[in-house]
Amino acid sequence: MKSSHFNEKGAAHMIDISSKKATVREAVASCKVYMNEKTFDMVKNVTHKKGDVLAIARIAGITGAKKTSELIPLCHPISIEAIGIDFLFDKNESYIEVQSKCKTCNKTGIEMEVMTAVSIAALTIYDMCKSVDKSIEINSISLLKKSGGKSGTYIKK
Repeated sequence: MKSSHFNEKGAAHMIDISSKKATVREAVASCKVYMNEKTFDMVKNVTHKKGDVLAIARIAGITGAKKTSELIPLCHPISIEAIGIDFLFDKNESYIEVQSKCKTCNKTGIEMEVMTAVSIAALTIYDMCKSVDKSIEINSISLLKKSGGKSGTYIKK
C-alpha cells in the first residue's frame, strides 16, 4: 500500500492539496490529566502558589494549536477560525479532562491542531504542578469528533 506522504522514490513530502475545495471543518479532542487529590484540589480551587494553572494551560493550548504545522513536519499550516479549551473535573478519579474544539474553513482538516491543543494544555498543567506532584499522568489523548472534508463526519464510539 502506497503512503500519500511519500513520493514514488520513497521520499517524504507534503501532500498537494491545491486542487481540494475549502470546506468548514471542525474537530473535538480530549485528554485526561491524573494527579493526586491535593494537587487536584489546588488546581480546581486556584490555590497554587504559581497562580491559575488552568488559565495558563488554556493559553498554552491555544498557542500550541496555532503552531501545529511548526511541530509536525508534514502538517499543512492552516488558519484557525475558532478554538476553545475547557476543563472538566472528576473528583472521584482525581483527574482533569482537557477538551478542545477547533474550527477552520480550509482544504485540509483541523484534527492535528485540536489534538495538539489538548496535549500542550495537559503538558502545561504538568509543568506548573510538577513541583508539588511528580505522579501526574497524561492519558487518553483522542479525537472525539471531526466533521467536514471529503471523509465526512467521524464520532468516536
